[in-house]
Amino acid sequence: MPVVEGAKFPGFALPNQDGKLVKLEDFAGKWLVVYFYPKDDTPGCTIQGQSFTASKQDYENAGIEVVGVSQDDVESHKNFCTKFSFNIDLLSDTGHDLINAVGLNQNERNGLKYWSRTSYVVDPQGVTRKIYQAVTPAGHEKVLLEDIKQLQAGANN
Repeated sequence: MPVVEGAKFPGFALPNQDGKLVKLEDFAGKWLVVYFYPKDDTPGCTIQGQSFTASKQDYENAGIEVVGVSQDDVESHKNFCTKFSFNIDLLSDTGHDLINAVGLNQNERNGLKYWSRTSYVVDPQGVTRKIYQAVTPAGHEKVLLEDIKQLQAGANN
């Protein structure tokens, strides 16, 4: 069953581009963006990674962490991060554990299947607060940041 807004985000323990295990618990007490993308080193995914890298300080200043997830392996993530100087964690879900747990859709284009570009906003208690499906990479990081700031303001009232 897919994750819905208001539901707990599924727990995970996935290796990042350096092979370090990253777990949902690592973000307890913080806002978190988990963005799923189709494939390393493709045009849209590169734009998305560059955008989150460029805005990382804005996210940190707002108390928000960002991780990307795809089915690519650790070595692919490492090469992708190195090639484009990404400063965000990319998590490897080669077994599709988290992909399946959130209920991500698969799309097909030109005969190739790929996972839908989807972003999840998780609050400090681990609850899914907002889901963005069929994301357009360019500018998405700005929309997310503003939306989360509004959620934070609402949580503080």
